[in-house]
Amino acid sequence: MLLSKSKWMAIVLLGLFFVSNHSFGQREISGDSVSFKDRLYFGGNMGFQLGTITLIDVSPLMGVMVTPKLSGGLGGTIQYYDDKRFQGAQSASYGGRVFGRYNILPNIFTHLEYESINWERYDVRVENFRRIWTNAFFVGGGYFAPFGPRGGANFTFLYNVLHDNQNSYYAEPYVIRVGFVL
Repeated sequence: MLLSKSKWMAIVLLGLFFVSNHSFGQREISGDSVSFKDRLYFGGNMGFQLGTITLIDVSPLMGVMVTPKLSGGLGGTIQYYDDKRFQGAQSASYGGRVFGRYNILPNIFTHLEYESINWERYDVRVENFRRIWTNAFFVGGGYFAPFGPRGGANFTFLYNVLHDNQNSYYAEPYVIRVGFVL
């Protein structure tokens, strides 16, 4: 019997937790000896889906290590969406985010994030699309898989505590992200 996608994903993620037991990819900072420039990190998420439904997502971020375990930063999001099955289902969304992250263990972290996205929502009262801003407050955590001297991949699992079925940008309150940092 074939395993479902979600079971395969769970197996892969569980394997990643056991692959790396130290975090050579994360920056080590201590005291005032590390310059601000060396405390900075850059990364983000990118996503592409082409076909009947086209989605292009570019979400860069910039963060700074405040202490050896605490970091925070800013990010942006630009998405293009085109669903060829429906007339008028082509749009762009954009917005920004502020986040904080705390490393509980070398590869395990908690994550808080406030995000605001501008997007086109169908308004049944006027029977047309209109642009609105939607806010989200994500709480969650994740896993950092290091590679190279400074970089790595982040697997983040978040829950939007402000989720509203009628007005939220995301269809579900749960969001899973895979991103990279340098």
